[in-house]
Amino acid sequence: MTVLIKNANVYAPENLGRQDILIAGEKILRLDRNIEPGGVAACLPDMEILDARGSVVLPGLIDPHVHLIGGGGEMGFATRTPEVSLEKIIEAGVTTAVGLLGTDGIARSVEPLLAKAKGLETEGITTYIYTGSYTTPSVTITGSVARDIMFIDKIIGVKMALSDHRSSHFTFDELVRLASDARVAGMLSGKPGIVHIHMGEGKGRLDMIMKAAAETDIPVTQFMPTHVTRTRELFEQAKEFAKLGGHIDITSFGELTAADKIKPSRAISECIKDGVPAANITVSSDGNGSVPQYDSAGNIIGIGIGSLDASLMVLKNLVQQEKLDIGQAIPFFTAHVAKVLGIYPRKGCIRQDSDADLLVMDRDLKLQVVLAKGRKMMDQGRVIAKGTFAR
Repeated sequence: MTVLIKNANVYAPENLGRQDILIAGEKILRLDRNIEPGGVAACLPDMEILDARGSVVLPGLIDPHVHLIGGGGEMGFATRTPEVSLEKIIEAGVTTAVGLLGTDGIARSVEPLLAKAKGLETEGITTYIYTGSYTTPSVTITGSVARDIMFIDKIIGVKMALSDHRSSHFTFDELVRLASDARVAGMLSGKPGIVHIHMGEGKGRLDMIMKAAAETDIPVTQFMPTHVTRTRELFEQAKEFAKLGGHIDITSFGELTAADKIKPSRAISECIKDGVPAANITVSSDGNGSVPQYDSAGNIIGIGIGSLDASLMVLKNLVQQEKLDIGQAIPFFTAHVAKVLGIYPRKGCIRQDSDADLLVMDRDLKLQVVLAKGRKMMDQGRVIAKGTFAR
């Protein structure tokens, strides 16, 4: 299929002004001020012309923390969250998702996570996954974190948990060994080998990661702590970690709830004002994971489910409430993530030869059109690409 987007105000993520975008197959073939359908595009088959006048066109969102096969279970078997559907991913403007396990690395495992990721790729989006879960030793497919990363294409790193009562309470030596294994396997396989770290509200906060950065030769960029706005103390330490060159990931679901102490859009604005390098900040949804609620004694009193489309709300609030330019706001969800994952500039930007992962939004940043690898997945605000078993 060939698509010609006309009269678009393009953020690539930098503001390119009005541009036409020619898409052939899965790739962006050309950007120009004026591409005529009767010119070079006339040689391409089955052309659809999309007039984006009055709209903005952005790269598709990259969500680096999605529970593709569900999560949860903290209140018993009936509280295991379900698998995510393609439709929910598209509604959130996500064209690339990274899947992972959560608290439950016993009844859930990496094999079905990989199968789900492959299925979603067949249905039209791009996917990657992390091996591991909250526990040590890490759950894997091959029996080794390093082998998983090195030999299984979709596995780009490892998930673990720190400062959380549900974790295995990793020792410092275990953290260093895990990061070393992930780093070397990533180097050997051309992957980032990320250690993606679920952060809880525990007293240890980022202390162990900061110690690893100070006392070992492991690059600070190997670690990617997420959920860093859970407490003010954790967030202050996360800002210092990012100033050292590390990447911090802010969970967007807190924009819709009071689950975190600091509103995500406000946290990003605060980081910018405090001199945290913007390139070291990413945003993820924690989509489809469980969101337990605790009383003052630490007892679970309720449980919810994370929403993928929270990131769209954070983007909107960054522009409309925090007064960031769209070109300042969109990289937290696109280019910054793609660079951490090692997939830039194929993903995370709008340029010639990049994948045709695009969002068309109206002036109020309401999502209208989603293209994933050149295929139209949403049109006029309605999802038109359905998963295999969608009703």
